[in-house]
Amino acid sequence: MTAPAPLYSLTGKRVWVAGHRGMVGSALVRRLAEADCEVLTAERDALDLTDQRAVLGWMHNHRPQAVFLAAARVGGILANASYPVDFLRDNLLIETAVFTGAESSGVEKLLFLGSSCIYPRDAAQPIREEALLTGPLEPTNEWYALAKIAGIKLAQAYRQQYGCDYISAMPTNLYGPGDNYDLAGSHVLPALIRKVHEAKQVGGPVQIWGTGSPLREFLYVDDCADACVHLIEHYSAMGHVNVGAGQEIAIIDLARLVMDVLGYDGELVTDPTKPDGTPRKLMDSARLAALGWSPKVSLREGIARSYAAFLAGEGRNI
Repeated sequence: MTAPAPLYSLTGKRVWVAGHRGMVGSALVRRLAEADCEVLTAERDALDLTDQRAVLGWMHNHRPQAVFLAAARVGGILANASYPVDFLRDNLLIETAVFTGAESSGVEKLLFLGSSCIYPRDAAQPIREEALLTGPLEPTNEWYALAKIAGIKLAQAYRQQYGCDYISAMPTNLYGPGDNYDLAGSHVLPALIRKVHEAKQVGGPVQIWGTGSPLREFLYVDDCADACVHLIEHYSAMGHVNVGAGQEIAIIDLARLVMDVLGYDGELVTDPTKPDGTPRKLMDSARLAALGWSPKVSLREGIARSYAAFLAGEGRNI
């Protein structure tokens, strides 16, 4: 599908990627290198994004015209269960600081990055944007989800009260270069890459949490970055937009795929004493497709690229 003419152009603009050291932020910096714009970044030791006064001062000094808000405290089931205050508080503080600074400093366009975990645990599948707030959240990540829902509503509130052109994108499960491979806090796909890699070294079994039956959708992070650039140029409305790959896979089949890509044929075992999380989570990305965007990287190819990046040390807690 041919994309329509842009509603907003990044050409010649000062574009701030908040959270540029994270997996999504790094992918956005790579993608924006292809655009004719000036990319602004702020190192963590120079700017605390939870400090509203500091963020306000930085934005007034640097005057970004467009902002991608990719900064967040993220983690898997164990991390969410262990640090609920951190996940709720820190993400709310980041959102409040950046949105306040954006309106105050005259930012023209802002894209807020959320997460598919905002949707109810038992939402009808594939999950449409309209499912938001129609049922209880998944308990294993509700603190992070609540913060992300607040970010969506904050973007909508600024649009309604001040006429700000702020939009929100809700990516599905992301993976790729720069991922977090800490088994105590990582998401399922990077955890599987590390587990299979380590099992391959010693010839041991690969163990996965839960039964392996939950269905998940995965999107390569550079595809996500490309979708975000497409959205900031082609979308301007109150509603958030799902960003997904359109295909799902059972966790146990994902583990087998990772083992196949990494070239390991050892034993695969499940641990039913651990929680499965949401039974199924597939995004309906028809709204994004209608805007002329589709993913380019297959799951097999993305896993291979991710493993190459893992071996090159391009990740956290390797």
